Amino acid sequence: MHWTKQKYLITTDTAKVDIDVVHQYLSEQSYWAKGIPRETVARSVQHSICFSVLHEDTLIGFARVVSDHATVAYLGDVFVLPAHRGQGLSTWLMECITAHPDLQGLRRWLLATTDAHGLYAKFEFTAVKAPERWMEKHDMDVYTK
Repeated sequence: MHWTKQKYLITTDTAKVDIDVVHQYLSEQSYWAKGIPRETVARSVQHSICFSVLHEDTLIGFARVVSDHATVAYLGDVFVLPAHRGQGLSTWLMECITAHPDLQGLRRWLLATTDAHGLYAKFEFTAVKAPERWMEKHDMDVYTK
């Protein structure tokens, strides 16, 4: 699938994912995946619905969704490169993600963020209603071992 807006394109074509750009951002600039190996990024792309934001065929934003396409989806690795921020691209990216036909009728969406609550609230994301029911296994150092 693809969507266009001015000089930008959002596509789910995994051939358009520039693994080097995604890896550089995640491993060096993100707070959630510092040090992630390139091979791990490539494997995550293979097993996700990926949304690449392109400007004149150059990847400038990205997000991926892991889902069973029936009941649940996890949204992760969402970013727009700093030079392209402030143009509404994150909102447009979320509009495209939430409109994807394979991601309709899901009972639950999940994500984690420290700084983008306002963006996700526009798309009906809220704090977990019953945190006492949720558990996680989280290895903060997995990429540095």
